[in-house]
Amino acid sequence: MYSRVYVEITNICNRNCSFCPGTTRPLRRMTLSEFDTVTDRLRGVTEYLYYHVMGEPLTHPDLPDFIRLAKEKGFKSAVTTNGTLLQKRGRELIEAGVYKVNISVHSFEDGEDATAHGEYLDQILDFADEASRNGVLTVLRLWNLDGHGEALGGNNARTLDYLRERFPDNDATPWKFSPRGARMRAKLHLEYGDRFEWPDRSADDRGSGVFCYGLKDHFAILCDGTVVPCCLDREGVINLGRIFDTPMEEILDSPRANAMREGFRRRCATEELCRRCGYARRF
Repeated sequence: MYSRVYVEITNICNRNCSFCPGTTRPLRRMTLSEFDTVTDRLRGVTEYLYYHVMGEPLTHPDLPDFIRLAKEKGFKSAVTTNGTLLQKRGRELIEAGVYKVNISVHSFEDGEDATAHGEYLDQILDFADEASRNGVLTVLRLWNLDGHGEALGGNNARTLDYLRERFPDNDATPWKFSPRGARMRAKLHLEYGDRFEWPDRSADDRGSGVFCYGLKDHFAILCDGTVVPCCLDREGVINLGRIFDTPMEEILDSPRANAMREGFRRRCATEELCRRCGYARRF
């Protein structure tokens, strides 16, 4: 049983963030019928679906229907969003029965208008307040390091000020800190994260000494049904098969997938893309 499966319901995004390399794949939305097939074939494979690889899930008009359908089949849905559409569509997520919402509060970057940044944070925090009070696990994700151990300033400091103003850290509602963030109150968390270098075939070869949790506790399905070992294979380079054409068990037990698992067990990357992944180096 995998701890989660990433399902990319669309690779279309309404932002162009500097830390996201985007994708050259044709723009596409998974249909509700296709999602029905995907969830049928994931029965017994995982309990948690994370709507995330590339793209912004809230640009998909059928997202609430996806969440409801998944819930009917016993899955818990986690949505990762840049937060810019929560004012318009956030209530739909709550009513559809979403289990968790991860919000990248670093999606509004330094150099952009400060007033607009404040409006962006207001809609995110309004949603976070409502969602967490309605029992939805809500996680605010913020870059706090640049990937080289240096703290990121700029909008980060302003964002933290907003958070402390809206959700005070005091005797009545104390924040419970950990090395990777804080529990701000029940069902509402702040998570820190480091910027990292996405895997890219044109990047420098960092050697085969790599460990990764890909295919160990998770894998991903792109919006055209392509199964890849992790949510960072944004171009579908390590194509393990297509879920619409091949049984899930056959895909996950393929020679290529098994070679990757065995390689990671020995801390050895069998795939060229994995040798060029900055994220995997943190393991």
